[in-house]
Amino acid sequence: MTDPNLLMIPGPIGLTPQVLAALGTPQRGHLDPVFMKAFGSALKRLRAVFSAPAAQPFVVAGSGTLAMELAVANLVQPGDRALVVNSGYFSDRVGRMLALHGADVTHVRAEPGDLASLEDVERALKGGGFKVMTITHVDTSTAVLAPVQALAVLGRANGALVVVDGVCSVGGEALDMEGWGVDVAFTASQKALGAPPGLGVLLASPRAMETFRARTHPVAAMYLDFAEWLPIMQAYEAGAPSYFATPAVNLVLALDVSLGQLLDETMPVRTARHVALARAARAAWAALGLAPVPRREALLANTLSALRYPAGVDAALVKHVAAQGVNIAGGLHPALKTTSFRVGHMGSIDAVALLGTIAAVERGLRASGYGFDVGAGVVAAQRALG
Repeated sequence: MTDPNLLMIPGPIGLTPQVLAALGTPQRGHLDPVFMKAFGSALKRLRAVFSAPAAQPFVVAGSGTLAMELAVANLVQPGDRALVVNSGYFSDRVGRMLALHGADVTHVRAEPGDLASLEDVERALKGGGFKVMTITHVDTSTAVLAPVQALAVLGRANGALVVVDGVCSVGGEALDMEGWGVDVAFTASQKALGAPPGLGVLLASPRAMETFRARTHPVAAMYLDFAEWLPIMQAYEAGAPSYFATPAVNLVLALDVSLGQLLDETMPVRTARHVALARAARAAWAALGLAPVPRREALLANTLSALRYPAGVDAALVKHVAAQGVNIAGGLHPALKTTSFRVGHMGSIDAVALLGTIAAVERGLRASGYGFDVGAGVVAAQRALG
């Protein structure tokens, strides 16, 4: 662990030297053959990362919120019904976005840190007429992991397009977009994909693209319109020049490198690594008496931990940990903002980085006046790692 400011927040995450090198290459034009080749490569690689060989990928300059709005703007028309399986802050965001685009929105909610049961979701779906159902795979504010595969079965059985917010999951959690029947999945470059911030990434299934083409109302924003971006994505994948809006050239170059690293590791191995590191982190938090925000073991994400401050400890803990050279994040969900903190463990991090983070959290807890068995977290993680 050589980085003096280890970035262990839930995005953006630290970058590998190869990705940094791609980011720092001399600027090329957006019609440069080298860039066109890299963009085409990235689009092809995304299908493998998402397990969606028949899907149409879109890579657009912007954040994960931009990718979210790409999904909403192109699938939803005024008056459509939308069901949000709500697990936190970003589920609230997609609900607001759906309403802004004219949808009639229903939320299936639970207490912060929990998730509605499959039975509750099925009951809501059977109310009928939902065009889309949105699922936040991992909500960054609560670290709640949703059972996408089981939920997608319910959505498809009840005639809804299944839209998955994978911003804090894709590249770290298991996702089989085609096999699970997911119609749209989106993410952002700066999380488990391991690239710099600045790119929204979305894959749309053939069924989603058919739904888009059957629209009777125009998309309300030119920059969000699949009709503008589709010819660009198709041209770059074919190695041909095309233009709508200038792409983020060096970000795409870096993304292509990071996707290559994901696929070299292989997605099953990468997912297993995230599971193993998350298991070690959980062992550490339990040994330190830190309770997770997710209320059930099945809801614990593998890409980050959301933890409740123990008695006598507050948000100053984040600063105490930063003083040890490790950056973690405070709470985000309004109901948890002052009572929780978050630790990211996604992307290219390894056991050394995780153990260093746990040690820094221990030192931060000690500086906060919290009583515990010093070293207990590190030892527990070591044992879990085997």
